[in-house]
Amino acid sequence: MEIIHVTAECYPVAKAGGLGDVAGALPKYQCALGHTAKVVMPMYRTRFLYDNEWELVHEGGQCLGQQWFHYSIIREKTNKLGFDLYLVDINGLLDREKVYGYDDDIERFLGFQLAVCDWLVQWTNLPDVVHCHDHHTGLIPFLMKHTYAFNRMAATPSIFTIHNAEYQGWIGWDKAYLLPAYDTWKSGLLEWNGTINSLASAIKCAWKVNTVSPSYMEELRYKAAGLEPLFEYEKGKCSGILNGIDTQVWDPMTDPLLHKNFDGQTAKEGKRKNKKEVCQRFGMDPEKPLVVFIGRLVGEKAADLLPDAIRNSIYQHHAGASFLILGSGEPVVENRLNLLKEQFSGFVNTFIGYNEALAHQMYAGADFLLMPSRVEPCGLNQLYSLRYGTVPIVRSTGGLRDTVKDFGEWQGYGIRFDQASVEDIVFSLQRALELYYQKPDLFQWMRSYMMQIDHSWEKSALDYIALYQSTQLSV
Repeated sequence: MEIIHVTAECYPVAKAGGLGDVAGALPKYQCALGHTAKVVMPMYRTRFLYDNEWELVHEGGQCLGQQWFHYSIIREKTNKLGFDLYLVDINGLLDREKVYGYDDDIERFLGFQLAVCDWLVQWTNLPDVVHCHDHHTGLIPFLMKHTYAFNRMAATPSIFTIHNAEYQGWIGWDKAYLLPAYDTWKSGLLEWNGTINSLASAIKCAWKVNTVSPSYMEELRYKAAGLEPLFEYEKGKCSGILNGIDTQVWDPMTDPLLHKNFDGQTAKEGKRKNKKEVCQRFGMDPEKPLVVFIGRLVGEKAADLLPDAIRNSIYQHHAGASFLILGSGEPVVENRLNLLKEQFSGFVNTFIGYNEALAHQMYAGADFLLMPSRVEPCGLNQLYSLRYGTVPIVRSTGGLRDTVKDFGEWQGYGIRFDQASVEDIVFSLQRALELYYQKPDLFQWMRSYMMQIDHSWEKSALDYIALYQSTQLSV
């Protein structure tokens, strides 16, 4: 089976969140199963572009409204990622350093989708499946079915994966002129609540729709930023497939970014060494339990609750733990955390920004990972923490509910709480400290147990193949 993944991110080329990790791993595991999976994404001006060798495979042109643009597609020569990687370049649109955040993002990603469709429709043998990821590629199922230029692909199955339904790719109807000519009787397939909605269009037009965890799929039927009726109506073609992690990249036994490698048998000593190095770097006591937060400092992750939760925990639990935060996001949250660092020097520290090596070292050295997310479609951080023997403290939502079992249950290996609130976080931190100080044998057993749980991509890759094959049965 030939599968084309269309995505705005792909690790290690360009990554802003979990989408990049998925797009960089799933195709590799599908190729390992004997299929031909390929990834096509924008050609951002990242280091990966300049550090590797490429060959030109196609050039073409399309119109964005009345404006004609030229595009080129290059392929990475060595297959170093385990799959064929293609980059689409559009001068003036995609030649940027960042993935998102520009005033013309609508034009950028619409141009990208048009270029992809224009390239694919010219293939002698069309792919078996076009797999689109998130709203940046959400118009492709509509373009394939209902535009005159691309309707040769109308019978090609399209799959749409929702990594985060909070971002829907809204486009005002005043920009509808940017779309190529289409059957206007089908305009309703673009629209939701008075605007063109890329995510809603994909849900309507794709042959199959999935989210990145079963629980998140259920949650979207009653909490989907306005799309609840659509998810209810289309539930027959919707499913949840839990994300995996790339166990070749995330392997504490071979991870080159760690100070000391370890496995389940040597976790106690290995984690102690990594914790000592991290604590020494940030001026904290390695004899205290280390609680870390790794992620975007935004409301979706409940990062706004961290300053009060950490302060209250320090006061209530007599500074029984150290806290280290890695991430960036809302300036107000960043400033409050930096003030907290000054107020509780030696107990709280921050690294504002993103640092891949430090993230690996924190997973390896920490005792607990805190994820109080308001929304978490799947979550990868808790899977990394399990792999590295770090006990996750998570809110019971989305993929966190599917992957973390509270230690109060039979063979539980994490800490779960119900509400994204300061009170629930502080109480969960209290449970973590009691576990660390009063139940050390249980704590060590949990570490060894969680490191053996299989969250690799093998099973998820098979689930996606089965999803693709179900579209063949409906042809």
